Amino acid sequence: MTWLTYLTAAFFEIAGCFAFWSWLRNDKPVAWLLPGIACLIAFAALLTRIETEAAGRAFAAYGGIYIAASLIWLWLVEEMRPDIYDLMGAGLCIAGALLIVLGPRAA
Repeated sequence: MTWLTYLTAAFFEIAGCFAFWSWLRNDKPVAWLLPGIACLIAFAALLTRIETEAAGRAFAAYGGIYIAASLIWLWLVEEMRPDIYDLMGAGLCIAGALLIVLGPRAA
């Protein structure tokens, strides 16, 4: 369930930031900010659902998921194919996220 929460949070964060990006950089109407704000609120609320004893650990692990999801967004929404360096970098970040989430913890 944690991974689904992370992926859903990533979608909402990227969509929210993309709305602001589109308004500021692509001359979209200011009304784009309303769904953007709603998406960012949903993103923040979802991260509070991650089962961990420390918010910082949840946020750190999320970072790797966010990077990989951003490249999927790049490909599917912005129609720009990630290159080998994008993919290698995302792979390193996912490995780091897995280490943070699955690493043994001292009791």
